Amino acid sequence: MAQTEIVMPKMGESVIEATIIKWLKNEGDKVKADETLLEIATDKVDSEIPAPSDGILLKKLCKEGEVIPVGKAIAIISTDGAPADMPVNTPVTEVKKAPTVESVPVTAPAKVPSAQSAEPVSRFSNSGRFYSPLVRNIAQKEGITANELETISGSGKSGRVTKTDMLSYLPTRQTNGSIQQSKPIAAMQETAGVAPAKPMAVGANDEIIEMDRMRKLIADHMVMSKRVSPHVTSYVEADVTNLVLWRDKIKKEFEKKEGEKLTFTPIFVEATVKALKDYPMVNVSIDGTRIIRHKDIHIGMAVALPTGNLIVPVIRYADRNSLLGLTKQVNDLANRARVNKLMPDDTQGGTFTITNVGTFGNIMGTPIINQPQAAILATGIIKKKPVVIESPQGDMIAIRHMMYLSLSYDHRVVDGALGGSFLKKIADYLESFDLNRNTW
Repeated sequence: MAQTEIVMPKMGESVIEATIIKWLKNEGDKVKADETLLEIATDKVDSEIPAPSDGILLKKLCKEGEVIPVGKAIAIISTDGAPADMPVNTPVTEVKKAPTVESVPVTAPAKVPSAQSAEPVSRFSNSGRFYSPLVRNIAQKEGITANELETISGSGKSGRVTKTDMLSYLPTRQTNGSIQQSKPIAAMQETAGVAPAKPMAVGANDEIIEMDRMRKLIADHMVMSKRVSPHVTSYVEADVTNLVLWRDKIKKEFEKKEGEKLTFTPIFVEATVKALKDYPMVNVSIDGTRIIRHKDIHIGMAVALPTGNLIVPVIRYADRNSLLGLTKQVNDLANRARVNKLMPDDTQGGTFTITNVGTFGNIMGTPIINQPQAAILATGIIKKKPVVIESPQGDMIAIRHMMYLSLSYDHRVVDGALGGSFLKKIADYLESFDLNRNTW
């Protein structure tokens, strides 16, 4: 009987393990090539593992909730159609062995003396935040409690704390000279002069829906962002008539020639990239009291999932792409996000984010900054409106395609003058779009 080992795949340069969330097949089930066997989660993104070929799932080697290193066998399938009840220890004629995965050493700063040793941290906090074994091990060795761990900003998917976040936090913690114990939310509210929220009364006709894992992570990340960054939002209205007319004119030719649908998103990305080059101090992140100015421009784009959740895949090196290149990346990332096919690295390294609230008919929004970035742009719906047009012959009223742009930015590093000027520059690029443009 030919058997094949299914191993935990390599899902990115920085990913060394993943948690098994759910098995979708049982032992003895027939499986087809590329059919999903199980769902997994890493520090950065949720994903699926497909069957490499047709066969029968003979044995699950790992349970739901287990954290498995990359390269370790997680299941065995029969690839020659052998009966499912055949013993798994039948002599194997062909087994694909998993590659050897070297352990990744953790080099952390010297341990800070603690007043009390921290208890082991659970994989999921009370707020639903996920902690990998590597992060939990560092926390235990350094005497970091679960409450303190909750205060650490995470750069992983949905605010998950990574090894890099831990190693960046430890020197600051050492400099402070003592372990900073975080306060429970209720205590923080009392300190701020806000009465703690009372338990919500549930009526007889109310339905209680437990947050799924991704929603808990999103909620945690959003609360953390509002707590960490003082948000300011600026708005501007843009006349995008030339842009709309140009797209309407060439979109059929574009799709026929390039095999890609041209949406407004890559055009917005192109204008944003130009403005970020003009105002590079918006393309920054904050690390304690240090400002990190990014030379490369990686644009995150918010994608709504069929489940109602949200994920932000990243357009890598957006400043090096043509409009066609941006279109290909936008369509590819959006399509893979909606069918849960993103890899962990697809959501890493963003330096600026765009969210298109106009997709849902909204005229504008006040987006929450995607940490550790410093700003996020929301693009509203494009609508026809009567607008006053100035001309040498005098003012006139015309029907134009108008839209609102809103920019939320971190006031610790982006002041009103910079944020407002940057936002206006994006609008200027959109308004001055060349109606006769023949290259993309």
